[in-house]
This record gives sequence, structure tokens and C-alpha cells, in this order.
Amino acid sequence: MTLLLKGSEVRALLSLDECIAAVESAFRLHGEGAVPAPGVLGAHVAGGGFHVKTALLPLSRSYFVAKVNGNFPANPQRWGVPAIQGVIVLSDAEQGRPLAVMDSIEITVLRTGAATAVAARHLARPASRVATICGCGLQGRIQLRALARVLPLTRAFAWDLDPARAQVYSAEMAAELRIEVVPVAGLGAAVSESDVCVTCTPSRAPFLEAGFLRPGTFVAAVGADSPDKQELHPEVLASATVVVDVLDQCAAIGELHHALESGRMTRAGVHAELGQVVAGRKPGRSSDAEIAVFDSTGTALQDAAAAALVYEKASRAGAGTGIALEA
Repeated sequence: MTLLLKGSEVRALLSLDECIAAVESAFRLHGEGAVPAPGVLGAHVAGGGFHVKTALLPLSRSYFVAKVNGNFPANPQRWGVPAIQGVIVLSDAEQGRPLAVMDSIEITVLRTGAATAVAARHLARPASRVATICGCGLQGRIQLRALARVLPLTRAFAWDLDPARAQVYSAEMAAELRIEVVPVAGLGAAVSESDVCVTCTPSRAPFLEAGFLRPGTFVAAVGADSPDKQELHPEVLASATVVVDVLDQCAAIGELHHALESGRMTRAGVHAELGQVVAGRKPGRSSDAEIAVFDSTGTALQDAAAAALVYEKASRAGAGTGIALEA
């Protein structure tokens, strides 16, 4: 039987803290060379696009995951449906048997925030207390929650092209996290006062400038997950220590892609993949003055780690609906 899990069931089974731990373990395995590089295939259509991400991950058993996501940024405004929709297929990698089919939204959102938390744990200054979040949607909420799990945050700035959305975000997140959250119109002033900056927007034009960053800042660039998206000016990467989730993927679709095209960086200028840092094979931050950038394009390793955890918990709890695909 193959387990079918709805979004509400996935949400009930997966916490952010569990996801952070699972994602960190997956990056460590990747950094140790214990798993092959994850794969990605994309297709662009009017108003958005689709991507297929795949990975193998040996845990309590050997898992294969394939995630098919559609990303249409205008969906909430035009149709009242989520921008990101899709499914994850989790299979037994030794038999090829489909173990579960589950909604992908909650996993995509949580594992993206989890990757930022893992990167911040290794690349941000441990005493980082002030963050700027660029983009005040669902992902912006997860990003601030994830940072608060690993850093002693006391204050955050919220920036969005829609000032009203930043206002709502600030009120909600301040009440939830019990820290000061301030909506801002000027991004440069906010970032210059911050220890951490996360960009999680669908922008197709760079808005974060190198001159905004003070020494020691950690930047997590989350929004660029296709070749046409960009949030950081190439000079930001050129002047920083750059860590990527997967080098080949970031060179094709991430912020690194734009820095390479501009000639401001080469692949040799990338410091490490995150897995290498987590596994201790490459150093993380080397000084309090170092500016570090994490280019986060999102990998199926993260999806596999989260999906495997959800499947194992669902199996123990008797959650989901069993279906016989072969019948």
C-alpha cells in the first residue's frame, strides 16, 4: 500500500524543529560524500513554471524522493490559491516501491526555513540579535521563526514592496516570537543595522546592495530558485564568503548564476557547499568581520529528509490513507 497524505496531515506531523534537525543531517551526509548530488529539471510557462527535484537519501532505509512543484507568484492575487502547489513521491530506493504521495507545500516551506537555520548556525555570528526579512509572505514568516530557533534575536526589521503587508507581518510575528518587529520602508538603513538578512521574494531584479551590509553580516538568499529570479547584486557575492546548497544547481539557477554571468565571480571563488561546512570538511565563519552569503536554491535532499520523517511518523501513528496503486 502507498500512503496518501494531505497537506493538513503533513502539517500535523512535521514541526519546524524536527525539520531543522532532519535537514541538517541530510546536508551532513551530502558533505561527507555519502549521497549523490540531487537533481533538478525545470520548465517555464506563462506566469510561472514547474520544477522536478530528485534525491536519494539513506536513513533508516534508503529513500528516493521526487518533488514536482508549480510556482506561480500571482496565484494568490489572481485566483486565491497558493503560489506554490505540488506533490512529493517518496519511494523505497532498494525496491522502487512508492511508499507515499504527499502534498508538498508544507514541506517546501518548512525545509526552506530549516536550511536557513542550519546555515545561520554555522555561518552567522553566534551573538546575532538583529535580522532583516525581505519579503513578508508565508516564507518570510518561516524564515524569522527558523532564525529565532538558532540565534538570540531580539529585534527584526520587515521589508516588503507592499507596506501594508509588512505592517501585518510585524504585528503578527512580534506577538508570536515576543521580539520587536519593525516594518521599514528603507531597506538600506535596516540592513545596515542588522546582523542577519534574509531575502525571500519572487524578485526578478536585484535589490540588496553590497553597500547596505556592515562587517560580519550573514545573508541568506532564498528567493532565486530559477534562472530569471535575482535578489542580490553580484557585488554582494563578490565581496563575501559564499556558501551554496549545491554548487552545480546554484551555478545554474541561483544568485551565483548571476554573479558568474556578470563576471564578478568564478565557480572557484565559492567557499563551500553547506554540507561540507556542516560535515566539518570546510570551515564556516573565520572572523567576526566576515560577510557570509548562503545561496539557497532548495534541494531535494531537504525534501527527502522532511518527507521521510513525515512518512515514518505517519506509519507509526496510522495517519494518512492507504491506496493500492497497482490495483
